[in-house]
Amino acid sequence: MSTTTFSTRLAACRPVLRRLALTLALVGGGLASQPAQAQKGAVGAHDPSTIVKDGDKYWTFTTGQGITSLYSTDLVNWTAGPRPVFRNNIYPSWIDTAVPGFQGNFWAPECIFMNGKYYLYYSCSTFGSKVSAIGLAINATLDPNSPNYNWVDQGPVITTNNNSIVNAIDPAVFRDTNGDVWFTYGSFFGGLRLTQLDAATGKIKDQNNQVAVANADPEAACLTKNGNYYYLFINRGACCRGVNSTYYIVVGRSTSPTGPFLDKQGVSLNNGGGSAVLSVAGRYNGPGHAGLLTEGGATYFSHHFYDGDDNGAPKLGLAKLTWEGEWPVVSRDWLADGRYEVARGGTALVWDAAGCTTPAGTVGEPITQATRTGLDCQKWQFTALGNGDYKITNASGLAATVAGCASTGGAALQLGAYSFISCKQFHIDRASDGRLVFSSLNGGRVIDVPGGSTTAGQALALADYNGGLGQRWTVAGTTLAAAGATKLSGVTIFPVPAPAGHFAVDLGRQPEVGTTEVEVFNLLGQSVYRRQFAARQTRLMVEATLKTGSYVVQVRREGGIFTQKVSVF
Repeated sequence: MSTTTFSTRLAACRPVLRRLALTLALVGGGLASQPAQAQKGAVGAHDPSTIVKDGDKYWTFTTGQGITSLYSTDLVNWTAGPRPVFRNNIYPSWIDTAVPGFQGNFWAPECIFMNGKYYLYYSCSTFGSKVSAIGLAINATLDPNSPNYNWVDQGPVITTNNNSIVNAIDPAVFRDTNGDVWFTYGSFFGGLRLTQLDAATGKIKDQNNQVAVANADPEAACLTKNGNYYYLFINRGACCRGVNSTYYIVVGRSTSPTGPFLDKQGVSLNNGGGSAVLSVAGRYNGPGHAGLLTEGGATYFSHHFYDGDDNGAPKLGLAKLTWEGEWPVVSRDWLADGRYEVARGGTALVWDAAGCTTPAGTVGEPITQATRTGLDCQKWQFTALGNGDYKITNASGLAATVAGCASTGGAALQLGAYSFISCKQFHIDRASDGRLVFSSLNGGRVIDVPGGSTTAGQALALADYNGGLGQRWTVAGTTLAAAGATKLSGVTIFPVPAPAGHFAVDLGRQPEVGTTEVEVFNLLGQSVYRRQFAARQTRLMVEATLKTGSYVVQVRREGGIFTQKVSVF
């Protein structure tokens, strides 16, 4: 098949896939009817806009019929917005002229607060063409219960047709430190363009003054500034295919907001460049549509992903963005490996192996909240397993465990011998106030002080998330342990589930030096397969011949370790 034929077919199917993703979101919805859990991912979030705050609520707008939304009061638990922006499929009439055949399914909105109002940019398109438009609506508030709530449409910002060199979708807006407002838009269909907006109207200053900032099938731009550089995050790969999505996020930087944006190797985003910052890892498939929110001293990197543990449903993810050597680093690990006291929010009580009957604790001993003593039984080693998941052990080496491996509310927390079972692993989210929320990987319920008790000796247990201080924790009295092995990035395991334990490990762009060792463990922590591969092999074929069940695959190279849970059928 020729390159031209392939590109044409891909262009024709991309919008269909977006609509399929929306359907998956709606099928997997009903967020409000589910037990409140920590932010394992809010269902129904595809192409999330940059998170904005109105009063005590955070909002993000998403691809959907009439433009859908999610809101949160703490960046941990998210709820579906009560109504779309354009209700009952009644949207601005100019769209039917600009985009004939449009049916109300808006893509990839963007929102920014300026001039005392909320500016919401949205895109509309047609199947298999560049007949597209980006519009703008303005509202004084995002609270649907406010008497001032009213979206006032401002008409088109830009339109394209089949003769255009670019495609008017995926808007992104960035306000510079000097007040300039920059607008990035476009897609795989012609690349990404950047132009300046009139800060007063939110419309493009000069339609003829646009620059190409990314090519080679890019999508979903996000521009920001740090120090002396501007950074442009974009997506490459294929979205909207659930667990088979190959979307990943890369970045380039420039001393000018108009580029050129170069990656770490000096390759321009206009020439296929880009340094990867977030790609497929564990259950997080196809991360896309980056947005940045700085809150409580941290920068949240919002994105969507397709959940491999939930049939590929599109969800909202919040990772952490930091800076190393003038380059951004994105991680879902909010807590560095180390030895900590864990204090209950709003009190001086800390995690304790009940009664400190031995210096370290014994198997089956409850984990409680207690007055700080400084003994080893109140110190906990956090070891990152990747993607925000942790092993938590005390001085004895015994691990925090949910009694009976239960997932129900009220299940007690106790000490036990560690294995790869999900009831001995916990995911950490960071709330907007900087405190941490720990949720069991077995079911998603959070570690809680029952009844919000402030009594020393109260045992900890699982509960549905309610946002109370009895479910938010701080790390105190930190003594960092020796740094663990660096985590390999860009490694992919497929297919998952793996038939009979036969799967491939793609090392991505790992340097072709040193051997690679792949080891498979069962959920008791026993090694059931181990093999070394030659240095220059970048795609490793594993034939472990395993029984049906869940396993942990560990990939080890001189440069670090990659770990992922894999189901076998």
